[in-house]
Amino acid sequence: MLNIIWPIFIIISYVYAILIGKIDKVNMEIFNSVNEAVSLSISLLGAMCLWCGIMKIAQNTSLITRFTKMLNPIMNWLFPSLKENKEAKEQIAMNMTANILGIGNASTPLGLKAMETLQRDNIDKERLSDPMAMLIVLNTASLQIIPTTIIAIRVSLESENPTSIIVPVWIATICAAIAGIISVKIFIAKENTKYRIKKGGKSKWK
Repeated sequence: MLNIIWPIFIIISYVYAILIGKIDKVNMEIFNSVNEAVSLSISLLGAMCLWCGIMKIAQNTSLITRFTKMLNPIMNWLFPSLKENKEAKEQIAMNMTANILGIGNASTPLGLKAMETLQRDNIDKERLSDPMAMLIVLNTASLQIIPTTIIAIRVSLESENPTSIIVPVWIATICAAIAGIISVKIFIAKENTKYRIKKGGKSKWK
């Protein structure tokens, strides 16, 4: 869909610029945007390298194991079917840690790896398992204690107080995480009930 929407926006912008006689400004802004994008990427590179390196070190040490043990009560409630799946729990813990630290670029590959592990153990390959559904929501609406990426962007844009967003981010992500978790728990309960009824032959899945 985006492959259709963005070309349409670009074409409309060029046509409008030609009609009002400001095509030169459009061309100038294109080159300015390219320069700003490169500068922003370089600014973010340092923060990304730092946190990705920390996550790699943690992955090769016992830190993740200890962090997973700390999260065990929460993990067992969020993912009750993974109590004996140590590999999946460690991968999910790393994904949650990366999200909490606000490094989405690091959390994405970790989340994909966790999804691969969960899919491998998924009995019905055509249907999301309960842990997979919960992981998707947690990865999308995760609590962020340190919004690293956003702070780095604000620093690159010369914000006077780049860390002023921390408290609003806490409030927004806590609300999003709570709403997401409750919604998934409700939908999982409903879908599992329908699935059991279907398997029992009493009625069909709606």
